[in-house]
Amino acid sequence: MNVSQALKVYFVMGSVNCLNFDPEKTLSEAIKGGITMFQYREKGEGALVGEEQVYLGKKLKMLCEKNRIPFIVNDDIDLALELNADGIHIGQDDSDPFYTRKRIGATKWIGISTHSVQEAKKAVADGADYIGVGPMFSTKTKKDAHDVVGPFLITQIREAGFIHLPIVGIGGITVENASEVYHLGANGVAIISAVSQAKSPKDATQAFCSIQ
Repeated sequence: MNVSQALKVYFVMGSVNCLNFDPEKTLSEAIKGGITMFQYREKGEGALVGEEQVYLGKKLKMLCEKNRIPFIVNDDIDLALELNADGIHIGQDDSDPFYTRKRIGATKWIGISTHSVQEAKKAVADGADYIGVGPMFSTKTKKDAHDVVGPFLITQIREAGFIHLPIVGIGGITVENASEVYHLGANGVAIISAVSQAKSPKDATQAFCSIQ
């Protein structure tokens, strides 16, 4: 699976995001529903730290390995290395991309969050394998989220002509608005609460997978 294919239905989750089931059950059901990539994002009030964070990460990584789902770690280079993740996702205020690449190696994927055409252009120069663009819509999942940029920014990035990297839209994405993100040029959508807080993470994921 290449990175473009992996971004199709990109599930992002940590223990604090899960509502009806524990993280393992939530991820297991989302995998049954058809997610194409998973990001371990253990952040926010009440998030696990230290050995507990690593322990949960190992269990989630095993689930992904068993089902051949690429496993990405959010922001934390040391954790990504310890878990032998398939890649890492960093934001504009996180680790330097060149330092990140040096640490994790040439074969791992690096995703970079962007919020403008200029940031997307810089992410290309910084060696990203894919870029996240957002927030697409308003979201309560990330308390430090940037201002909403809207799906049309993806079209602007595509029309700029110099960015050929795979793009995933993120932020406030639901089954009802995901098709707009795809249609405006994204390779996939990144989802947190629409799956992690669903009564059936499997059914929620299947609904995203059915969107063309």
